[in-house]
Amino acid sequence: MSEQGASGQAGAADREARASIERALADAVERLSGADAATEALARFEPPRRRALLFTREAQMVPLGRVWRLGVFLLGADGALYATGHTTRAVDPRHPGYQSVSAEERRGFRAAAFRGPFERGETVNFDVEEIELTPGALRTATGPLVLRGASALVRWRAGAGEDGLVPLESYLAERVGLLGL
Repeated sequence: MSEQGASGQAGAADREARASIERALADAVERLSGADAATEALARFEPPRRRALLFTREAQMVPLGRVWRLGVFLLGADGALYATGHTTRAVDPRHPGYQSVSAEERRGFRAAAFRGPFERGETVNFDVEEIELTPGALRTATGPLVLRGASALVRWRAGAGEDGLVPLESYLAERVGLLGL
C-alpha cells in the first residue's frame, strides 16, 4: 500500500473515531437534558490575591456553568467533556479547627464556594480539565478517555492499565442509567 493510501485510511479512521465520540456525548446530553437530570456547578478556584498594599482579595469560586457527573467525567450541556477534579460543597466553613493543613485547605475551598453565587449545600466542581477530543490527543492521553485504534475507551479508575479500559458508549450508557434514566 502506498504511503498516501495509508495516511488516507488513518485520516478516515480518525474522523470516524471523532464522530463516534461526538455521537456518544450528544446521545448522553440528549438523554440527560430530556429527563431533567440533576446538575452540579462547575467553577474556577481563584486563590487569595493582594490587591493593594494592605488589602487582600479573598479566595473565590468563579462559576463556569453546569455539568452532569458521570463517574470519572463531567459532561456539559454543550457536549464538553471534563475529567473530574476537586469537589466541595457551598456550606458554612465554620471556624478554623487547625487540625491539619489539608483540612484547612478544604475549609478554604468550602468558604470560597459559600461566598460564591451558589445555592447553599450545592456541590461545586473545580480544578477540572477539559478533555481534548481530537484523535491525536486521545492516542497519547493518560487520563480517563483514550483512543486505541478506532475505539474510544474509558479508564474508569485511576491506575487502571490497558486491561481496565471499557468502551465509551457502554460506559456512558451505564452511567446515565445509574441516574435512573
